Amino acid sequence: MTTKRIFILNGHPGESSLSRKLAETYATAANNAGHEVRITHLHDLNFDSDFGQSGFSKTKPLEPDLEKSLEDLKWSEHVVMTTPMWWGGLPAKLKGLIDRTFLPGHAFEMESSKDGLPSPLLKGRSARVFVTSDTPNWFMCIVYKNALFWQIRKQIFGFVGIKPARVTHFSGAGHAKAGVLARWIEQARNHGTSAT
Repeated sequence: MTTKRIFILNGHPGESSLSRKLAETYATAANNAGHEVRITHLHDLNFDSDFGQSGFSKTKPLEPDLEKSLEDLKWSEHVVMTTPMWWGGLPAKLKGLIDRTFLPGHAFEMESSKDGLPSPLLKGRSARVFVTSDTPNWFMCIVYKNALFWQIRKQIFGFVGIKPARVTHFSGAGHAKAGVLARWIEQARNHGTSAT
């Protein structure tokens, strides 16, 4: 088995959460399988999540925690993110981290590629995202058209070259029974062992 450099971001802003448990389970399994792992918990990061500009010409200097997250992202070959879905999207602090760090010169180049879009700078990496929500899978698909999954896979990771970006959705998270939670944790463990 080929080992990978894996950056894991627990994107839940709370100190303890199911997202944290999934991230730590994945990390432990990946470590045990011989992969190199770096893990970050959003709760522990100190930064201004407001991009606060109308463009990219004068962005705020990155705080040390954001510089470290960007360094870990560039170091990685595989990115893992765990996050709840809140109000149909990502938690504000997690979205703020992406807004502040996925910048020209780091994540993409403003000069257009042949398809007219900015050129991605993070090619050669894959991603796995674990999303927890109370929304049933069928409702997410039929009513919401999997909009958050599309945003994560295409508009965030895909835009900067991280492909494939696969999403695993755990629905009914707010009232999941112990047996269901155990199955989800086992899925995270299996993905960690295989670095997928």
